[in-house]
Amino acid sequence: MDEEPKAGCTQIDLAALCQAAEHDGPQWGHASEDLNLTLLHWTTGQMIAPHVNDEVDVLLLVIAGAGEAIVDMERHTLTPGQALLIPKGAERALCCTGAHFSYLSVHRRRRGLWPT
Repeated sequence: MDEEPKAGCTQIDLAALCQAAEHDGPQWGHASEDLNLTLLHWTTGQMIAPHVNDEVDVLLLVIAGAGEAIVDMERHTLTPGQALLIPKGAERALCCTGAHFSYLSVHRRRRGLWPT
């Protein structure tokens, strides 16, 4: 039984966006009051270089393809349906290991820099 989404809900077909991807990088994004969501798509050999995020934990949910995350020098093979929680402060790098790699990145919204 399909129900209409409640006011303020966001519904998106992530698999369809991945299939339609024509470039590497962000394919879709949304920010609520509390969360940031970004769908990213990479092709063979593309990667995000090692870096540290000291602000927020990040959840990666693999939508399509194959990839690898290296978190604090530990390798994690990623395939569709898998999730990986990366704690803040961990060094991480991501790489497409197949023909393509698409995942949703979810984290607490950063409030930005405001004068105090």
